[in-house]
Amino acid sequence: MAFENRNNREEKDSEFVDRLVFINRVATVVKGGRRFSFAALVVAGDQKGYVGFGHGKAREVPEAVRKATDTAKGSMIKVPLKEGRTLHHDIEGRHGAGKVVLRSAPPGTGIIAGGPMRAVFEVLGVQDVVAKSIGSANPYNMVRATMKALSKINSPRQVAKRRGKKVSDIVSKRDLENKKPEQV
Repeated sequence: MAFENRNNREEKDSEFVDRLVFINRVATVVKGGRRFSFAALVVAGDQKGYVGFGHGKAREVPEAVRKATDTAKGSMIKVPLKEGRTLHHDIEGRHGAGKVVLRSAPPGTGIIAGGPMRAVFEVLGVQDVVAKSIGSANPYNMVRATMKALSKINSPRQVAKRRGKKVSDIVSKRDLENKKPEQV
């Protein structure tokens, strides 16, 4: 029985992709010299709209990465994607001195974003996006600002439900002519 649960957990974990964004070596000065530990920043996602990030600290790098990955898998958020490839609308996110601007993009654009943001978009499953980091270049702040921005994205369906209207009332007629009914 326990063996079956372990196999199911491994299958569930295998559907997630994780990216190591940043490793920091930290030293504590003690009586005998310096004692080193490592901090890891990891983003994880299923490349279908779920993404999370985690931070882990340990005396060894692999242990720090494992802790960060576990935290990332536990802090996942669902992000609605337009046509499964880009964002529904442009948005800004802030954390500390870090500010990010995320813009939806036409097909074929690719991921135009800096290092930590690129990792978030890759594990999220976004294929077309333009992003700019303004202010802090600290990877922790950039990832947190990106996650805050992604958590504020709404699909036309969510907006219509909140307002008590139909999706066709929310989305312009021009957009509906270019789409098939099952895409809205």
